[in-house]
Amino acid sequence: MPDGKVLATNRKARHDYHIEETFEAGIVLQGTEVKSLRDGRASLKEAYAEVQGGEVFLVGCHISPYEAGNRFNHDPLRKRKLLLRRQEIRGLIGKVQQKGLTLIPLAFALRGRRVKVELALARGKKLYDKREDIKRRTMEREIAQAIKVVGQV
Repeated sequence: MPDGKVLATNRKARHDYHIEETFEAGIVLQGTEVKSLRDGRASLKEAYAEVQGGEVFLVGCHISPYEAGNRFNHDPLRKRKLLLRRQEIRGLIGKVQQKGLTLIPLAFALRGRRVKVELALARGKKLYDKREDIKRRTMEREIAQAIKVVGQV
């Protein structure tokens, strides 16, 4: 998300998935959830989005209960509705069903007073893909170090 304060990220997403396309969606939250998010108390590790009856829901996202929330606190693992345009939802339905892609959240961000979710259409990586990524990053790091050493001489 280019602008806005990032509240929580899914750091494993880019490691476990090939990201094909990203979307920005609004999310329906309760007041204590927003306060807890602003404190940075959310986890997107196990989260994914699913389409049910023409609507998109975020499942498995853990937003910790707000400490000062008393009896009005929320359920930490409840399903949360995502707000997307109808055309976007139709497109997502086709891609998820036909191409074997999945919807995963990448980050929560604050845009003005609103909380937004960055969603990604992604395909799961195989173990050998992960190994290739690790090798590539290691090579790039070694090359950058060698260039840095040569530049200092």
